[in-house]
Formats: sequence, structure tokens, C-alpha cells
Amino acid sequence: MKVTVQKKHLLPVLAKIQGITGRKSNLAITTHVLLSAETQGLIVSATDLETGFVGSYPAVVEKEGKTVLNSRKLFEIIKDFPSEDIILQQLDNQWIEIKKDQIEYHIVGMKPEDFPTIPKIKAEVALHLPSRQLASMIQKTVIIPAATDDRRPHILGVYLEKLEDGGEILFRMVSTDGSRLSKVDLPIAPAEEAAIERGILVPKKSLAELGKFLESEAVAELSFKDNHLLLHREDERLIVRLLEGEFPKYHDIIKISDGQQIKLDRLTFLSMLRRMSILGSEEYKGVIFQFEDDTLTVSSTNPDIGESKEVMDIQYRGKKMTTMFNPRFFIDSLNVMEDEAVVLHLTGEDRPCILTGEKDRRYLSVLMPMRI
Repeated sequence: MKVTVQKKHLLPVLAKIQGITGRKSNLAITTHVLLSAETQGLIVSATDLETGFVGSYPAVVEKEGKTVLNSRKLFEIIKDFPSEDIILQQLDNQWIEIKKDQIEYHIVGMKPEDFPTIPKIKAEVALHLPSRQLASMIQKTVIIPAATDDRRPHILGVYLEKLEDGGEILFRMVSTDGSRLSKVDLPIAPAEEAAIERGILVPKKSLAELGKFLESEAVAELSFKDNHLLLHREDERLIVRLLEGEFPKYHDIIKISDGQQIKLDRLTFLSMLRRMSILGSEEYKGVIFQFEDDTLTVSSTNPDIGESKEVMDIQYRGKKMTTMFNPRFFIDSLNVMEDEAVVLHLTGEDRPCILTGEKDRRYLSVLMPMRI
């Protein structure tokens, strides 16, 4: 194997796959990357056995071959390499030489035949989605992390489904941790609805990795087959093994019913909650929201640290309402929202709060109150 590849092609992909190869594993080779020098260029492959990646990049191949190198060390070498052209040459006993002019590294690799096989799956139909819109959907749902000590599939995954609403065909993502829920919709063409026949659960961590490859304006192809999700864009593809399990019936909880609708400036509300969360701790996470006579009073008390209070002018003419929420949940949602103004939909002190944008209702967040 001897190949010359430009840094601008190799460095970005090595940066993006660190989330895949950097996971703790009992199988050492999953922390490595497979480099294949072939006629069409350099093929880069990575997998953690749950998420697989394969990308093809331009390169001058003098001799075909394969090698498996430590992903983190290779990334660090290429990141600080002062030359744009990088030469990788295979030596004896799985050693690889990386050099250019007076710079030279010798790295020991692993056997390419031991690298896990990444499934090759091709579906007959696919969803064609703008990369940035798909990335935004992923960002709005993976803000709810998967608890490391919770093995319930619906907590570990994001639910993807299609449905019809008001004559539109929607592609939907839903995520929950039991205390909050995020839902985001994207209209799709009726001709593409066959691409997703049933609801599926995609691991949150894997979906977050997919989002890293959606930075350009290119169209992304999303397809589902044989218990896998496949993302294909340009010369890169990612394949994710789906979770098995059921997602809870959630449609009733996202319905906006009669009650108080309180409009707030998003950035002002966000800054307020950030200040109120300063005194929070693992034992004292909640802040008290009090709505009364055109004012919102938010207060935080932590016996170990201190207390804080802030008042905001709002439009509110209902009866006095006092409830408690985890401000971190609001902050996460407000950070990914784009409207200048947001709306709190409240129906009672012990009822969930639904947070939406003033104009964009495609995304909403449901937040459960805490016990005062």
C-alpha cells in the first residue's frame, strides 16, 4: 500500500469519526480506522459494532492495500502535520510509514482481516432530505441524553415515524427520558412516504454521530432496511443498527389544550433561567415558577449554597399558579429553538408545560413539573 492524500480530505473525516472510534469497548480494533487504498481513492471505514461508517476520498494510489491504525493517534498526527500532501506507505509486519519531506512517523497497525465487517445494505426507496434540516431535527431530539444506567429502549433511542396531519405527510422524530419529551416534524413529499413503513428506534448516540456528517447543503438519503438505518450523502454512508422495543404512546401528551398561553422573549427567558440555575445542584435541581398579575417570579433555593429570585413582566391574567421545573430542561430546548418569541402552554400547577415557538410549531418540548 502506498497512497498520497491531501490533508483537507483526510482530516475532517478523522475528526468526525472520533465519536465512533472513541467509545469504550472490549474489542480494541473498534478504536481503530480501516484505510483501504483502491483504484477510486482512499476508503475510510470505522465502526463500534452499532454504528458503521464508510467514506471515499480522492487520493493518488501508487499501490493498493489496506491497513488498520489507531484512530485517535492518526487524527492527532494528521491534525498537526505541516504539509498538505500526506504519504502513507505500508512496511513489513503491519507497520505504516507516514511521511512528507523531513517529517516521518512509523505506526504499528492491526490486521485488516480482523476489522469488523460493516453491512452493505441498499434499500429500494429513500427519504431525500436537506442535510441542514435533518441535522436540525437530530439536534432538537438528542438534547435529551440517554441515561447510562437505563436500558429501556425508548429512553436509549429516538423514535422515527411518518404520519399524516392536515393533509401533509410528516417525518417525525420524538425523544424522551421520562421527565421531558422533544418532538420535531418535517413535511415530506407523498412520493417518498414509502421509505419509512413503520416506526423505528434509533440509538441517540448513533443519531448524534450521524448529525456530524450533515454540515453541507447536500441532500441526504435516509433509508431503512433489515433492522438498520442507512444515511447516504455524497461519497459517505453511515449505517446504524436499530433498537428493538416499543416507544410509549405519546400523542395525547403533545396536544395543546385550553389553558394559559404565555408569550416570552426567548433570549430574555433563557438568560433568566441560566442565572436561576447557578445555585442548583444534584440534590436541588428545581426552581419555582410563580405566575400572578402580569408577572413571572422565578426563585431558586439551595440550603447548601443560597437562594435567588428574579421577576419578569409578562401578560398573565389567570389565577395565581405556582409550579416547579428543572430549568436545565427549558435551557436545552430554548438553545435549539429559532423563534425570537416562545410560548408556554400551561393547564395547571401539576400538569406538564408545553414549550413551542411563537411561529414554528413543528418543534415542541413537553416538560414535566417537579414536586414542590
